Amino acid sequence: MTDQPEINPLQNMDPSITRGFTMPRISRRGFLGLAGAGMLGAIAAACGGSSSSTGSSTGGSFSWATAKKAGVLDFANWPLYIDQNTVNGKTVYPTLQQFTKETGIKVNYQEVIQGNSSFFGKIEPQLKAGKATGYDLMVITDGPILTQLMMYGWLTPLDHSYLSNFGKYAGTNVKNPSYDPGNKYSLAWQSGFTGIGYNPDLTGGEITSLASLFDTKYAGKVGMLAAVDTPNLVMIYQGVDPTTSTQSDWTKAASLMKDQKNKGIVRKYYQQDYINALENGDIALSVAYSGDIYQANQSSKGSNLKFVVPTEGVFRWTDNMCIPAHSQHPVDAITYMNYVYNPRVAATMAEYIDYMTPVPTSKNYVIQDANASSGSNKAGLLAMADSPLVYPTAADFAHAYYGPSLDPTAYQTWNSIFQPIFQS
Repeated sequence: MTDQPEINPLQNMDPSITRGFTMPRISRRGFLGLAGAGMLGAIAAACGGSSSSTGSSTGGSFSWATAKKAGVLDFANWPLYIDQNTVNGKTVYPTLQQFTKETGIKVNYQEVIQGNSSFFGKIEPQLKAGKATGYDLMVITDGPILTQLMMYGWLTPLDHSYLSNFGKYAGTNVKNPSYDPGNKYSLAWQSGFTGIGYNPDLTGGEITSLASLFDTKYAGKVGMLAAVDTPNLVMIYQGVDPTTSTQSDWTKAASLMKDQKNKGIVRKYYQQDYINALENGDIALSVAYSGDIYQANQSSKGSNLKFVVPTEGVFRWTDNMCIPAHSQHPVDAITYMNYVYNPRVAATMAEYIDYMTPVPTSKNYVIQDANASSGSNKAGLLAMADSPLVYPTAADFAHAYYGPSLDPTAYQTWNSIFQPIFQS
């Protein structure tokens, strides 16, 4: 395929409609308190593995040099996490159709990932036994599950000679991430920030600092998330880089969170329902996901919420494409991984997904699509191209931090410190 084919799979599709139907996908974020028991169970089970049961595709004998394209790709992803359309009552995926047209590879696309831990629990027995999972490509969030997959050798190392588009078009912010140095096992699918979402009509003004989450003047009007993101964001407020944080840092963060609760500042530790609480005025501000706020403001409700990258910094997360060990069609998988880094394709997906695209130059195609549109469609696409929630600035990324890469033992310690706060 060419690096940059002039295609537009959405040329007959109303971009504002696709954005309107995009539902929040935060269930894929690695919840701590919400699925703590399931996560710990999955991690404990994997701890029983040994080096003899691990290895790359086809039981350690796999070689990219001799691998061949099979013409089939079994792709596991999260719900509503790719461009789609409805034709004659049937859901179709325009960029997947274009991929098949260009490469001859048929994609069996399956929206089977509801959570990192639950999906891991599904594929872990096969990986541990040295067998194929039934998937050639899967999207996993950076964090304990991805760390564990890499640690046990349950991902196929990537051959970057297949990934010319990634090398040419990927943003610097998704290259060489702390959780996977050199992108040895993974490439970013989409990313997001966890910062502060707020209702300016209720806060009485602009919110700029994480200090607002701990301000008693907002007592009973602050939402926090029962998610791994929250402790990391608290550490950022305390001047700690979560990536290199220690157990002592976690304990200090937990102490501040307990104090916040005891003072009555926190209304609730929310799941996905925090966005409704913001829209309904139950809370004035909350720890929030960038994509949620963007989607809420684009929805038919016409919310006027704001998302801020706090002055102290913001927590970032990335959902990653990776090839499980013993994949039956690894060349087809890596061919697709390269395909989505085509700026035209990345723009088409960004116009539907509304999260941060890993391809900054795709913005040029969003603007091109806007100029070919009119009215609300044009305005919506121009607003998207200008939105730091989809195309963050270099300054935003300069103060964005990943969480620590926790092995199973460290994660159990982390969970024991923070889960009681979420549950109490």
